[in-house]
Amino acid sequence: MNKILTTDRRRFCQMGLAAAGLATTTGLLGQNGFADQPSGDGDKPWLRKTLKIGMIKLKDGSLEDKFRLAKEAGFEGVELNAPTVNVEEANAASKATGLIIDGTVGKYHWQTRHTDPDPAVRKEAMKLLKKGIENTAAVGGRTMLLVPGHGKDGTDQEVYDRAVAAIEEALPLAERNLVSIVIENVWNDFCYDHEGGNDQTADRLAKFVDEFRSIWVGVQFDIGNHWKYGDPAEWIHTLGRRIHKLDIKGFSRAEGKFTKITEGDINWPSVEKALHDIKFTGWLAAEVSGGGLERLKEINDHLEESLHCSKSISSVG
Repeated sequence: MNKILTTDRRRFCQMGLAAAGLATTTGLLGQNGFADQPSGDGDKPWLRKTLKIGMIKLKDGSLEDKFRLAKEAGFEGVELNAPTVNVEEANAASKATGLIIDGTVGKYHWQTRHTDPDPAVRKEAMKLLKKGIENTAAVGGRTMLLVPGHGKDGTDQEVYDRAVAAIEEALPLAERNLVSIVIENVWNDFCYDHEGGNDQTADRLAKFVDEFRSIWVGVQFDIGNHWKYGDPAEWIHTLGRRIHKLDIKGFSRAEGKFTKITEGDINWPSVEKALHDIKFTGWLAAEVSGGGLERLKEINDHLEESLHCSKSISSVG
């Protein structure tokens, strides 16, 4: 029997069993695949607000103090940095404050890249990715954000193949730990043309995710990152159920720079409609300049102003 067909069939069966198990025993699968939203709970907000741990600025404060500050500012979750999570401290802080650790961000992937030409560097990157997945699971997180590589590391094909190989190697561990590897669309010369125009599509990113034929690989779609290169609403329609989670920031095409969420020229009504069209519900992570309580409250307000996060699931379904 053809080896590729055998592998595909095995992966297909694994996916089916995993999806069935999740849907019936844990309730993790939402409309978009990994909404982490209780099924049928129509009164809950359609978007759950989270933020990056580095945005919480608190001089001399403990992790619990930071969690408490984010909670007071109106956030439901937080993303920690992997693979350097202090698991015991993080779990204690979450339990004490009620702030959910919904996922992590791989903080090594710019310096130690999975597409580096040096096999030794790629090997080290794999160790960090696997440790990050284990960190994420240990604190109850469901996603680990990954920038899979950089276009400067070789030809387009070399970079693509190395990125695929890395995720393929880590995927079994992610599946066992119920952690989704989520690819962020960033300015890394990968799956888009960095010197190209503003009419680019998400087709190449969708193809990359589809390489893995797994519910455990998806996209943490950053709404602001590619407004310079394409329409985020169109990207959302193309990526569809591949989107497991959202990042949000502002960007001004007119000025060519990132902005506060509500101060750029992104068409937020079109983005919101696109998300409703693909039936997305789940986590929305702020990724902007942070600060103390007042700044975090401002960010929380901007999330509400841009995408009306608190509307109920039933009202947008």
